[in-house]
Amino acid sequence: MDTLLDRFCRYVKVETTAVEDTKDYPSSPGQLVLGKMLADEMKELGLADVQVDKNGIVMGTIPGNVKGAPTVAWLSHMDTSPEASGKNVQPTIHKNYDGKDIVLPGDKSQVIRVAESEGLAELKGKTIITSDGTTLLGADDKAGVAIIMTTAAELLGNPKLKHGPIRVVFTCDEEVGRGCDKVDPKKINATCAYTLDGESAGELEEETFSADLATVTITGYNIHPGLATGKMVNSIRLAGQFLSRMPWHTMAPETTAKRVGFLHPYTIEGGVPEVKIRILLRSFVTAELKEQAKVLKNIAATIMTEFPKAKVDVAVKKQYRNMIEGLRKEPRAADLARDAIRKVGLEPVSRAIRGGTDGSRLTEMGLPTPNLFTGMHNFHSKLEYACLEEMELSVKVLLELARLWGKQK
Repeated sequence: MDTLLDRFCRYVKVETTAVEDTKDYPSSPGQLVLGKMLADEMKELGLADVQVDKNGIVMGTIPGNVKGAPTVAWLSHMDTSPEASGKNVQPTIHKNYDGKDIVLPGDKSQVIRVAESEGLAELKGKTIITSDGTTLLGADDKAGVAIIMTTAAELLGNPKLKHGPIRVVFTCDEEVGRGCDKVDPKKINATCAYTLDGESAGELEEETFSADLATVTITGYNIHPGLATGKMVNSIRLAGQFLSRMPWHTMAPETTAKRVGFLHPYTIEGGVPEVKIRILLRSFVTAELKEQAKVLKNIAATIMTEFPKAKVDVAVKKQYRNMIEGLRKEPRAADLARDAIRKVGLEPVSRAIRGGTDGSRLTEMGLPTPNLFTGMHNFHSKLEYACLEEMELSVKVLLELARLWGKQK
């Protein structure tokens, strides 16, 4: 039988990088490849009603063995972040980690430094998994996928473990904000759900940012530079002006912390005729997103006043909302998670995520969905790593959660 580590290493080798600029869902073919692999494994394990729908979303049911127990769901996403390559991932296992900086073997300029990685020193003696330094690892969120699959194998292999029905769901394109665009909570048909998409052991996330995405389109005028005097309007220069006028000292991820939101430009592309800048809007207070958008629109208006031949458009798209209000509708979701975490010998750490999960959208759609830890760290970068022992603790938490929900009516 596959171990948790076996599963994880196999899943991260499937390239599932999400693609932002496409209308396809899923946005990359590797997500379909991994989805089929998971569906086949789910059938082999004995899950019921296993299917991969036309959108690549994988669903199946671990049948319950307690009459009348509520159905709950476990979710993870199959895609990985486009911020670093996910092609040809080579998982590298560091057994009995020595507590020092980790030099990645495929690119020795990539170093996971203890001083820059909160909590890494405390993992001395554990098993750490990294990439070789040429790609990200993909623990976000294939650690969650491996944890769910391993827990499913435990439940199905041991009928003495009493639990209600559990829906297993693997989604696509979470990393580009579209993870639940094609998910129907009515099909999941659960009392509540849990995303396995968190960090350190013991963490339970009940609150997320509210999030919008702004696309700033700057349209100038291009002409041969030798004939440009008084005519050219260089969109690249105006993009620089736009970015320099954003309040990065007070509203940037690198200068804010805790419950302070931010504006985060994360991609820029184009040339002299046109440039597009994508900017993340994030706040724990949903109403503040309108104020953040207003900041961007005021900058755009000022630039158009100064450069009347230019056009600067700011288009804002809703992404997800803070989950805390929706979770209050089913308090057992978080309460039983805390109980399960304590049962495995950990102290629950409740915190607000400076980010979001599929659970943000699902909670907003009426399915209360807090987020549980998976042992992944430094995600979205080549310095990503996972701790095997933290992943194993996550399996134990899910087993306890299954048992606790099996006692509910």
